[in-house]
Amino acid sequence: MKVIYKITYPNGKIYVGKDATDSINYFGSANEALIAKDFTREQRRDFQVRKQILWESEVATLQELNRKEIEFILALRANNPSVGYNQWPKPQESGLDQVAE
Repeated sequence: MKVIYKITYPNGKIYVGKDATDSINYFGSANEALIAKDFTREQRRDFQVRKQILWESEVATLQELNRKEIEFILALRANNPSVGYNQWPKPQESGLDQVAE
């Protein structure tokens, strides 16, 4: 099963990712340093994240999975640093959370 998931951190920021295996213990590859700077050592001692499956498919190709990931990142604005931890696709210079392809 291929899935698109959303991770929500205690500060409300999100990370959107994809997993081609639907592993229950995979929580993405967000930039650790980027996340760590938002939390004190004390906050990190008791830390919960939430993982939600936003979309799933047994038949999607990897290309479709990649497109869906970008679609959800843009729709949820997860690439806006005030909203989420996705660093790609980069928001355009205009401040819009879209990319020109």
